[in-house]
Amino acid sequence: MPGPRLAPMLLCLLSVWKMLMLAANHPQVSRCQLKQRTALCNNGKLGSVPAGLPDNIEELQLNCNHIQAIQEGSLSYPSLRILSLACNHLQKLQLTTFQDTKLLESLNLANNNFHVDSHETGDALKTLPRLKVLDLSENELDEDTAATLLHNLTSLEYLNLSGNFLQRLDETSFRDLHQLKELDLQRNIIFEIDGAFNSNHKLQRLNLAFNYLPCLYDFHMTQLVVLNASHNFIEWFISRPDLNDTFQLETFDLSNNRLLFFPFLPNRSHLRNLYLSHNNLRFYEHMAGDATGMNSTTTVEFYNIKYTDNITAQLWDESLHGDISSLEILDLRGNQVGYFPQGFIQKMPTLQRLQMSGNCLETLHVTTEQLSGSLYELDMSNNRLNQIVADEGTIHALSNLTYLNLSFNELEGVPSGFFSSLPNLRSVDLSYNNIDICFPEEAEIMTDGLAACVDWKNILSLRQLYLKGCNLEITPLSAFAGLSLTHLELSDNPGLIVQESIQSLSRTLQHLGLGNTHIQDFDFSHFTSLRYLNISRNSIARLPHSLLNLGLEVLDLRDNRLTTIPSEHAKALAVKLHTIFLTGNPFNCCQTEWLKAFERVNVVGLSEIECQDLFQMARRLEHFQSFLCWKEDGESIFWFILLFVPICLSFVGISIIVLLSFKPKMLQKSIKKKCLKPTSY
Repeated sequence: MPGPRLAPMLLCLLSVWKMLMLAANHPQVSRCQLKQRTALCNNGKLGSVPAGLPDNIEELQLNCNHIQAIQEGSLSYPSLRILSLACNHLQKLQLTTFQDTKLLESLNLANNNFHVDSHETGDALKTLPRLKVLDLSENELDEDTAATLLHNLTSLEYLNLSGNFLQRLDETSFRDLHQLKELDLQRNIIFEIDGAFNSNHKLQRLNLAFNYLPCLYDFHMTQLVVLNASHNFIEWFISRPDLNDTFQLETFDLSNNRLLFFPFLPNRSHLRNLYLSHNNLRFYEHMAGDATGMNSTTTVEFYNIKYTDNITAQLWDESLHGDISSLEILDLRGNQVGYFPQGFIQKMPTLQRLQMSGNCLETLHVTTEQLSGSLYELDMSNNRLNQIVADEGTIHALSNLTYLNLSFNELEGVPSGFFSSLPNLRSVDLSYNNIDICFPEEAEIMTDGLAACVDWKNILSLRQLYLKGCNLEITPLSAFAGLSLTHLELSDNPGLIVQESIQSLSRTLQHLGLGNTHIQDFDFSHFTSLRYLNISRNSIARLPHSLLNLGLEVLDLRDNRLTTIPSEHAKALAVKLHTIFLTGNPFNCCQTEWLKAFERVNVVGLSEIECQDLFQMARRLEHFQSFLCWKEDGESIFWFILLFVPICLSFVGISIIVLLSFKPKMLQKSIKKKCLKPTSY
């Protein structure tokens, strides 16, 4: 009977049917990765929230999928605290979306389309009583849709609205966010802020970067700790002058704006970091006694300020700087500062970093009145410095200095014994100044005044020295004696003779720059600690053999005359080498076996390395076809073709001559038979 035979088949079909039903009910669980109580379902091309996840999950990430709507009941996870739905196609959330997730604290809705229907989404967000973190960045929201979404979210502590279309903020924008501590508004098109943060008394971190603000006035947010207003169009910053409360502001970023004056900071604050780089800022103290002209003025008036009709201020009044007594970092790079007002630096007794690169300073006053004793980093690069003025208190004024950058100036000398008076100096950059290194006899003669050379005696702490482009020709044998340098940069000093003077650094030197110094035969074998070497632009035709036993990690060989690198040398270098620069060399296209040794090395600009073929034509080494070359000895097969063709032509020519000489009649008959044809008439 067929019954007993069909029973096993029916049981098998039943089990398969159960498996198919399970797969149909949970088709997307396999695209999620479970880690403890976190479900990672990112980049899974999901069209909906996957079902069948554990009921006790606390975090669910569904970023970068194709979810267009959240179906009712699909978020039935009562323990869920963190939900991320960034980079989907959501336009709205239904009122019942979060009915089973009342413990939700963090919600990421970035990069969606909630500008389409904000009312229902706003109602859904109100059902989350514990929501603390909300990300609505990059949703094309304007101020009206944002206010609708944020209405009555009283528990919110962190809000991200960056990358939207907000233009004008007023007192209704964040009116209900009484617990807000951090607000990110960067990369909008905000041009006006009118009492927008009056209700946010707990706000501590505010990011307004990359907007269109023309000014910030009536600043009275005493509780704010970090304020980023960089990359706007701000011409002045004015805090409320009649407010005597202590501001908690510690970090203030006004970089990349259009400031004309030093900001009018609060009278009482804990400001530690002030970033004012890349503005039009300068000081005007020199105008104090020069206002006799018809068009001259010693004051500036600020109009259209809310709490008063206008403000008239003396531009060199020290009180306008506000309280900067706690300042540790002052960044004034890329401004138009030509000097410091009298007593300006003294108002910052705790200043540790002063960054003045890219200004108009002509004289550096290293005196106890001009520089703080707590300073340990001073950057005066890319100015117009032609002299350094120091007094007897210099050693005390800069006793803590560890980093000094004077590069790209017009210095031709420094006070005698200047660097030797800095006991903690670790890094000095004098690149691109016209300064020599003193010979021993010069150092002994110089006692006072300005010296045309520098002396490094007794700087036991010095580790990094940069003398790039200083027109050095000869360095004294004792130039670096007694030093323990790890970094020495001497590039762009054509004709520099330095072989013997740096031998004293052979055990400690790790970074050596000798690019464009015209060196040829240099013995590197003693520099056992060397890790970085720059010998570019030196017309080197052969790789120095002394490099092979070093533990180099970075080697710069650009713009030399290397035609090839022996394979055994390349293999020896590749063992420890991490990065190599080889562009700008006339490599032989038929001698590139060395390139295989650098397969695991970062060859910078590999696609730009060129080689020369047999006809001296430049080709991309990466695209050159190796079959065009004779592989055994590096000679091309074309040479053999060129030799074989003349031999063949000579043989044919000799054969014709012999044939014409011994059998001329045969040739005539052959020509007549093939070329002459009878006429038709």
